Amino acid sequence: MSYNYLPLDGRWLSFEQIKSLLDYGQQISITFTAHEKIVACRDYLDGKDKADGKLYYGINTGFGFLQNVRIDPDQTEQLQANLLKSHACGMGELVPTPIVRLMLALKIKSLSYGHSGVQVDTVKRLLDLYNEDLLPVVYTQGSLGASGDLAPLSHLCLPLIGLGEVVEGGVRRPSAKVWAEKGWDPIHLRSKEGLALINGTQFMSAYGMYILAQTQRLLDWADLIGALSSDGFDCSPEPLDPHIHAVRPHKGQVETAARLREYLKGSGIAFRPKAQVQDPYSFRCIPQVHGASRGVFEHVLHVFLTEVNAVTDNPNIFPEEDLILSGGNFHGQPLAMALDYLSLALAEIGSISERRTFQLLSGSRSLPLFLVKNPGLNSGFMIPQYTAAGIVSENKQLCTPASVDSITSSNGQEDHVSMGANAATKCFRVMENVQKILGIELMCAAQALEFRRPLKSSPLLESVVETFRAKVSFNDKDRVLHDDMVAASRFIHTSPHALHKAFAI
Repeated sequence: MSYNYLPLDGRWLSFEQIKSLLDYGQQISITFTAHEKIVACRDYLDGKDKADGKLYYGINTGFGFLQNVRIDPDQTEQLQANLLKSHACGMGELVPTPIVRLMLALKIKSLSYGHSGVQVDTVKRLLDLYNEDLLPVVYTQGSLGASGDLAPLSHLCLPLIGLGEVVEGGVRRPSAKVWAEKGWDPIHLRSKEGLALINGTQFMSAYGMYILAQTQRLLDWADLIGALSSDGFDCSPEPLDPHIHAVRPHKGQVETAARLREYLKGSGIAFRPKAQVQDPYSFRCIPQVHGASRGVFEHVLHVFLTEVNAVTDNPNIFPEEDLILSGGNFHGQPLAMALDYLSLALAEIGSISERRTFQLLSGSRSLPLFLVKNPGLNSGFMIPQYTAAGIVSENKQLCTPASVDSITSSNGQEDHVSMGANAATKCFRVMENVQKILGIELMCAAQALEFRRPLKSSPLLESVVETFRAKVSFNDKDRVLHDDMVAASRFIHTSPHALHKAFAI
């Protein structure tokens, strides 16, 4: 298998493989095994269409409340196309490009099991969209997270039938024009195909997997920046002693303490005698707080990996057992609850970060007030802390759970929904906010460290500060700090993982 090629079939898709899709622009395909299963399922369904007169939901009936309306065989294609057109009701902002790409990949993955009844040509066209970087225009609003992500997935799949828009080379264009230029014919959908395409949790799943990839990075940064702030505030390393964590052995807590010990190894600040007996909780309890968020991350990752390796449309088709079964695998409740939980975990990382920033500006521990020379004449880092506090408060508001909400739709047929799509988009916002908060803390921690000279932190932390200083210089007197805060946030997002060395303990 080449480095830039990922085959999809019924085999387990790992977190590392998904991160590689996000990071390295890999192309994807389906395997021969997946191809054969898709064809076999389609052949079975074609036989069923001719063999009996039973009603099969979405195959020869209407949808939702119209489930008992029989559709004539010669209207099958119109039924499936109508489904995509009528359900493409998204509003709001555009879904970010990496998430649209992941939606396509995860939809292909779900179809590759051969339980959905699609044509193999339909899957091939989805592969074309992914591999040729023709990304459908998808909107963030419209899904209730229960009958699948109906509206966003309809927009994702409209281009298959020559409708909707795609982004080509950064430009939005009508799919029909792009298809004409490429000599592609629209797909003629057969029974069940429209339903297979838009029933599913790929909007929620793609958001969740993207957020999890970013969360892993932010958790690593939070530990690193927390260690840097600890030296900036002249904290004692005693709370990191392994004996403390051995008697309360939560996995995330133990691992976080070990990371911080490693980061502070060789610090000329951490291990000198201290005047204080104890430090504030935002420093002393980093292992307990960061560790709890790591525990949530592991739980949510398990939920989402289970989901992306599943079949989530309806009905499910089992050719070998001669079964077509209607069920509820499209319901996003597991994802909605997990996303709400992840929002809480991320928000707490931002909350404790802002408290460390607050302490660093307090004028204690021999640091100047607001971390600037001549405070009074200069306001220093006073207002970045305001900004961080405002963002922390916004996160608290965003952490109101979506998963306890529900609203009846489809004339009462769909009477309980997960609101997982809302959980996904607000968790995305919390994740972006935490990156900004950590950027502000990094800026303040690096500034505080300069006031400890000639003492030095650990070689590892000093190298991080040196790299950061190439982007954000020491603040000698007041200047426009917006630019510094943006640069600090970008540093956390794009900094090369030469810092991987720091994270791989």
